[in-house]
Amino acid sequence: MAKKQQKESQGPKYLKPSILQKIEPLDIIARQVVEGARVGMHRSPMHGFSTEFAQHRQYVSGDEIRHIDWRVYARSSKYYVKLFEAETNFTANLLLDASSSMNYGSGEVSKLEYAKYLSASMAYLITDQRDLVGMGLFDSELRSYIQPGGSFRTIFNMSRELENMGTEPRTNVATILHEFARRMRKRGFVMLFSDLFDNVDAFMEGLSHLRFLGHNVIVFHVMDPYELEFPFSGTWKFEGLEEDGELLTQPNRIRASYLEEVKRFLVRIKNECERIHVDYMLVDTSRPVEEIIAAYLIARTYGPSRV
Repeated sequence: MAKKQQKESQGPKYLKPSILQKIEPLDIIARQVVEGARVGMHRSPMHGFSTEFAQHRQYVSGDEIRHIDWRVYARSSKYYVKLFEAETNFTANLLLDASSSMNYGSGEVSKLEYAKYLSASMAYLITDQRDLVGMGLFDSELRSYIQPGGSFRTIFNMSRELENMGTEPRTNVATILHEFARRMRKRGFVMLFSDLFDNVDAFMEGLSHLRFLGHNVIVFHVMDPYELEFPFSGTWKFEGLEEDGELLTQPNRIRASYLEEVKRFLVRIKNECERIHVDYMLVDTSRPVEEIIAAYLIARTYGPSRV
């Protein structure tokens, strides 16, 4: 964590702490974010959770272009559309990483605070579609769990839990994913909100466990823009958030190697997620929350090539 004083930045819409922390509770903010996403998507559909891919068939005149599978076209040069089956009363579990590394924030909002707004907003959207949503908060172990429900009382309870949550030094994403693979008896959705600062092989095994059981898995990889761009200058002291230790250095000496390492980290996770058919969304906390939600839903509806 960098210790040098930063210039105060202008937070994006719905993320200014002066508004979020002093005026309205988190469940109200979640509703505003979802409405903002609806506006941002214009006429694009807001569904995207309660349908599941069933099979392909060849494109015929009159089919909606948005259902064409562009990956199949790239392989075969033929047009096929994706057919879906509606699923009613599906269950989604949202898993939020509350380890210390999530406390980092270069601007007004930390990764943890951003993940709170994002997860609460997704919970609101799912409930608004009359489906069930539960939430687990974890670090090295599962700290709290709210059973899935379909009422706005569930959203209220989640919001109060998020507002009161603290952080612990370490995370163990893999253990939590395996636990939820055992916990979920019916096929559903698992949404992970984390910076993924953990053993990559281990948490990929956890994701694979969930996919093997037929669950839809979405990873929201929450990263601060300074972690992605490393724009520091001068002399800085960096402190470990989950491990003891510090480094005093001039960032321009390590910027190239740092950015290369981050690139490898992101590419590896994205490629591994694609390999096991897990949806992956890199979340830059400088972007408005409603923009992230809209981008994800459009990607799920139209396919990644359309975003």
